[in-house]
Amino acid sequence: MEKRFAYLMIVIAAVLWGIIGVFVTYLYEVGFTPVQVVTLRAGSALLFLFVYLTLIKTNRSFLKINWRDSYLFVGTGIVSFVFFNLCLFYAMQQTSISIATILLYTAPAFVTVFSRILFKEALTQRKAIALFMTLLGCAFVVGVLPSLDGSVSLLGIILGLGSGLFYAVYSIFGKFALAKYKPFTVTFYTFVFATLAITPFSGIWTMAEHFVEWRILLLVIGLGFFSTMLAFIFYTTGLQYVESSRASIIATVEPVVAAIMGFLLFSDQLGIWQYLGMVFVLLAVVIVQESRKKRSFGSEKEQRIS
Repeated sequence: MEKRFAYLMIVIAAVLWGIIGVFVTYLYEVGFTPVQVVTLRAGSALLFLFVYLTLIKTNRSFLKINWRDSYLFVGTGIVSFVFFNLCLFYAMQQTSISIATILLYTAPAFVTVFSRILFKEALTQRKAIALFMTLLGCAFVVGVLPSLDGSVSLLGIILGLGSGLFYAVYSIFGKFALAKYKPFTVTFYTFVFATLAITPFSGIWTMAEHFVEWRILLLVIGLGFFSTMLAFIFYTTGLQYVESSRASIIATVEPVVAAIMGFLLFSDQLGIWQYLGMVFVLLAVVIVQESRKKRSFGSEKEQRIS
């Protein structure tokens, strides 16, 4: 696969993640809690992926793993997926959606640091500039900049940074898992471990009467199939061919999509600073990609940062 297609897959994943707010907002209105929404997200995605893999005979081999490698999926499914979602939702309660979202998108910085330590990925000027523009752009998009009104609790900051940290962990554990398994396998067992970990604490069974409503079923399909299963498959596939740090930066197209969906569906007003933020995020996606010509002559010509 050419890198441009890998980049495209990561962008598609980010778009699918960006529309998740549509499904989550309506589920909250019905009365589902954050923990229950995380459970629905993991459980429904697991169900959809299991059906797909078992219906197609050639895909059944993707269900086989060495259980000694379970720690990898504890990493992607529990440490990342479950804790990232919980930290994010509770950070929104402690602070605001804007502040929680910008703290979430500290993830590329965490990934870049981890990738340099674990995978010896170069921390180039191009990556450093892209990281700066990503964080600045996200801050404008979610409305944290140019002014920050009100106080932020320490707990809210810790939870927000925790969401960014656990979000970053997926790229790290995912990279190790992809060295042994196909993207479908990694994605499937991520949802298996996430579902097993969170369901007992969710009380999802108390909402059973809602699952006979077509509206709820459609929301669950949107949440589990489009914004979770497909998104993670696209992202994990792209991650095979793109450095973890680059993938995490490209995925920050998500808040731009989320802002657009909020404007179109929920009448959220966008200001000049938010449009400027979108430009920064999109430019960061362009900057982080090395041209094919530059790669041909060797990326070592980029100046590394000590």
